[in-house]
Amino acid sequence: MTLRHLALVVFAVAVFSFDIAALADEPAGRAIFDGESFAGWEGNLDWFRVEDKAVVAGTMKKPIPRNEFLCTEREYGDFELTLKAKLLGDGANAGIQFRTKRIPNHHEVSGYQCDMGVVSKNHNIWGALYDESRRRRFLAEPDQAVLAKAFRPNDWNEFRIRCEGPRIQIWLNGQQTIDYTESDADIARSGVIALQIHSGPPSEAWYKDVRIRELK
Repeated sequence: MTLRHLALVVFAVAVFSFDIAALADEPAGRAIFDGESFAGWEGNLDWFRVEDKAVVAGTMKKPIPRNEFLCTEREYGDFELTLKAKLLGDGANAGIQFRTKRIPNHHEVSGYQCDMGVVSKNHNIWGALYDESRRRRFLAEPDQAVLAKAFRPNDWNEFRIRCEGPRIQIWLNGQQTIDYTESDADIARSGVIALQIHSGPPSEAWYKDVRIRELK
C-alpha cells in the first residue's frame, strides 16, 4: 500500500468515526444551558442563579412577587426538548415555556407551557399543557392515574417535549402525559424556550440537563 492509499484509508476511517459519533449524539440533542452561566439566555437575574450545574429560579427566603421567566435568546420551531426539573416549597408552581414570545415592556410571556405543580391532593398538573397569558387556560391535562405512577415528589423529574407542526407531545419520566394538536392556525409555531418560577410563597424551581434537538 502506498503512502497515498494509506492516507486515504485513514481519512475515510476518521470521517466514518465522526459520522457515527454525530449520529450517536443526535437523539440527545445539544445542550442549551452550559451548567455554569446564563450565556444564550435573558431574564431578571434577581430571581435566577446557577447552582450545582442547574438553573435555580426563585428563593426559599421570601415570597415571589410576580411570575419570572428566563428565556433563550433565540427561537425554536419544531424540536424535541429534554430536561430535568424539581420543585421545592409548599405551594410551589413553575413551568417550561415553548413556542413563546416576550410581551413587550412586561415581565410576562405568551405561549405554551408545560406546567409543574400540585394544585391539590387529587389535582397534579406536572406535564399538563397550559396557554400562558394568551388563552389563559389548560389546553390538555394528564390522566391522574398516569401521573400517580410517573411523578417523583421532591425529586428530579425528566421531561421530553416534542413539537412538530401543530402537534405537541409531552412525556414525564417516560410516561406520555399530553398528545395535543393545535386547531388554531393563527397560533405561532415558533418562539423562545423559557424557565418559569410562579408568583406565590417562597419556592424554588430547579432545571438542569437542558437539551434540544431541532427537527428538520
